[in-house]
Amino acid sequence: MVKVDEFNLPDELYYHEEGRSWARLEPDGKVRVGLSDIAVKLAAEIIYIRLKPKGAKVEQGKGFGTMESAKWVGPLKSPVSGTIVETNEALAKKPETVKSDPYGDGWAVLIQPTDMEKDLQSLLHTQEQITAWATREKANLEKK
Repeated sequence: MVKVDEFNLPDELYYHEEGRSWARLEPDGKVRVGLSDIAVKLAAEIIYIRLKPKGAKVEQGKGFGTMESAKWVGPLKSPVSGTIVETNEALAKKPETVKSDPYGDGWAVLIQPTDMEKDLQSLLHTQEQITAWATREKANLEKK
């Protein structure tokens, strides 16, 4: 686990820096995706989450859904390209689950990736990369 002040980032995950999302490689080759602790803490109160439906195509760095928070409305950016094979429908009813359990019950979509090896090259995965990213995010937050 990488901890930088209030940010907790499991180091077995891959992170998409721009989208502040995470990717977990599942044993069957699919990728579980959610929002990092950084995204959750920067969002403050999460009002709603709308996810693209099962079967929708997504591209790395493009939206797999939309989130509205007390501070922000915008796309949730995917760490990988592929097809959504499952969505966490519970988030529509209880979007605050992302805040209480971002790496567990707060996952968003399950994706069948199209080019996992290529996508992994642009994601953060080492402790050094994750720590540097969290430190930058913390510094940006303090400037505001």
